[in-house]
Amino acid sequence: MKKIVFNLMLLCLVHLGSAQNIVCSLQDKEAFHSKIISISDLDNQEIGTNMVAIGKTFIGTPYVAKTLEIGETESLVINLQGLDCTTFVENVLAFGLMLKNHKKDFGSYTHYLETIRYKDGELNGYASRLHYFSEWFANNEEKGLLKDMTSEIGGLESSKDINFMSTHRDLYPFLKDTDNYNKIKSSEEFLKRQSICILPQDQIEGQEHLIQSGDIIALTTSIKGLDITHTGIATKEADGRIHLLHASTGSMKVEVSQLPLSDYLKGIKSNTGIMVARPL
Repeated sequence: MKKIVFNLMLLCLVHLGSAQNIVCSLQDKEAFHSKIISISDLDNQEIGTNMVAIGKTFIGTPYVAKTLEIGETESLVINLQGLDCTTFVENVLAFGLMLKNHKKDFGSYTHYLETIRYKDGELNGYASRLHYFSEWFANNEEKGLLKDMTSEIGGLESSKDINFMSTHRDLYPFLKDTDNYNKIKSSEEFLKRQSICILPQDQIEGQEHLIQSGDIIALTTSIKGLDITHTGIATKEADGRIHLLHASTGSMKVEVSQLPLSDYLKGIKSNTGIMVARPL
């Protein structure tokens, strides 16, 4: 019991160069150094190949929801011991950038993670986090970190009112704050005016040959007010098919889907298709 209490007390606040705060436990700091060691022998190949290799080092890591909802103000949360689908993808991309740019220090890692997670790469309160994954795609494309490939592999333009957060305010503790709520509403109004491309579910198998290992896959949905319900990384497995490497809510851990991506999606009632982005 004393060890558990001690571990819970290890969360610390450290000032970043951008004058924001980072929340990180000593265990996660150690996990970072272990991860750097585990990926250091990867050949510095094309980033997609490295994305899959890095992602597979997380296999078995527990799925944990809402790991970023800590404290009363937005901080850069580092949690490598429990991941949801988004933080899994963010961390794999961050370590991919570390490998590509020959970086091994914790400061570079937090810089990349902040760049990926927040609008225009800067943590500036709760609303600056890229909460909606279609906006995550678009903003990280603007940063030059990835390219949205959906239209190039046969995706169709689609528009939809995105307002799930503001219409389910009670699900988001930070939205109790009126300022946060109003800023999220403003973001949703912006998203309402943007169209996205979706590769429909029934066309994925036919276009599968255009998806590459390491591509980031986002699952689109029919759920009202929501754009994306889940995300992961494409990986071509021994059967020659594209599978999904992801933090699964089914097994509650990081895994590679047993079924190929197109078959896996058929088991999700609300799924309408996918968006595909390629790390650069």
